[in-house]
Amino acid sequence: MTDSPVSRQHHASFEGLRQLDDAGNEYWLARKLATALDYSQYRHFLPAIERARIACEQSGQAVSDHFEDVLTMVDIGSGAKRQIEDIRLSRYACYLIVQNGDPSKPVIANGQTYFAIQTRRQELANDTAFGQLSEDEKRLAIRNELAQHNKYLAAAAAEAGVESGLDFAVFQDHGYRGLYGGLGAKAIHARKGLKKSQKILDHMGSTELAANLFRATQTEEKLRRDGVKGKQEANLTHLAVGRKVRETIKELGGTMPEDLPTPERSIRQIEHAQQRIEKKDTD
Repeated sequence: MTDSPVSRQHHASFEGLRQLDDAGNEYWLARKLATALDYSQYRHFLPAIERARIACEQSGQAVSDHFEDVLTMVDIGSGAKRQIEDIRLSRYACYLIVQNGDPSKPVIANGQTYFAIQTRRQELANDTAFGQLSEDEKRLAIRNELAQHNKYLAAAAAEAGVESGLDFAVFQDHGYRGLYGGLGAKAIHARKGLKKSQKILDHMGSTELAANLFRATQTEEKLRRDGVKGKQEANLTHLAVGRKVRETIKELGGTMPEDLPTPERSIRQIEHAQQRIEKKDTD
């Protein structure tokens, strides 16, 4: 990242605009952000906000969690004030806005850098807490995150033309084949020695689940970024991403996902055990 005086000034400006509500939640106000991003008039900033709203919705996020219409007070002279319409933005909303802003403005690039860095810092803080979890707790956390991201992936695939349940099963199989060196869902299921009713994702350790989470998130992003259209192209995209994740694991000297051990307990068994403990604690 370029650490120029202009960059530092923009970063300080973004940080200075950050506010906290009574609950300690951070937010930015759209009108102040527009000024920081060198928009001469707020109305010129509104299209970027609208594009960011659409991107938020397409990513599967609840728009209302990140964009909240509010009223703020402004000075109109002689000590008088009046209310004007504004928008309360989350960090994620700000990130989407700068991603959809005017690329000719240098401050937009600095804004992208700022929010990316700050988001990564939060991820690292979460990584520290994650590292303190037990293997079963890690499995539960990643499995839940993967279940959510699979919804986003399904939405992106549907936009590309993957319409029916069978279409999506074929689409998912291509992702598995890429990641597992040619093994599809049925082959992975058999390799793990699972019963027909058991789900392969519920019988993966945290490392294997993490590889599949990365596959899902990167495929969703690529489908949207490249504007992939057609079932065949979507399938080939999923296959290619799966292969790339596999290549990365190999380059890092990791164990191929099909060679990782299958945990003794399933996700369902872990959840039931936790529920029994919680029930016992409340009795």
